[in-house]
Amino acid sequence: MKKFTFIQKLRNKIRIKGNIALEIAENAKIVNCNIILMGNNNTLTIKEGTNLRSVYIEIRGDNCSIDIGKNSIIGHGCYLSAKEGKKLLIGNGCMFSRNTKLMTSDGHFIYKNGEIINQGSDIVVGNNVWLADNVTILKGVCIGDGSIAGINSTITKNVENNSIVAGNPARVIKKDIDSWDK
Repeated sequence: MKKFTFIQKLRNKIRIKGNIALEIAENAKIVNCNIILMGNNNTLTIKEGTNLRSVYIEIRGDNCSIDIGKNSIIGHGCYLSAKEGKKLLIGNGCMFSRNTKLMTSDGHFIYKNGEIINQGSDIVVGNNVWLADNVTILKGVCIGDGSIAGINSTITKNVENNSIVAGNPARVIKKDIDSWDK
């Protein structure tokens, strides 16, 4: 793993400002992505065999990280955001369809009596997770291995391994599934 290759730089819009650790697999397919990395002590990891097409990746602030596991596919219009010193971890073999959004923060602070009441929180997506079109995963959510989220779902709570969730807010509609095909 190393920094972006020359071809990856040509095929994408990449803006880096600050102290960023990059671990980008040479064989990762990264095409037509908009990647904004700003702040200090941040990390972006894109592992072997990963395929990103027209994805918006944003790290803003300090001590943030996005880690995309091996052989994951992330589709057009997806938005991956790590802010407020939080981590966005995506496991191996995941498949995110069009327009999925994963955000470790709300983007703007809300105050009550001078205190921030909407702190950011990490997001963890397990291995072999399938997110259908327009799925949104909010801060603080962990999605278990082998799970599926249906079209237009908004996931606000943790999802157990091998579960199917759907709806807004998402709820479990099936448990203990065996597997799914790409």
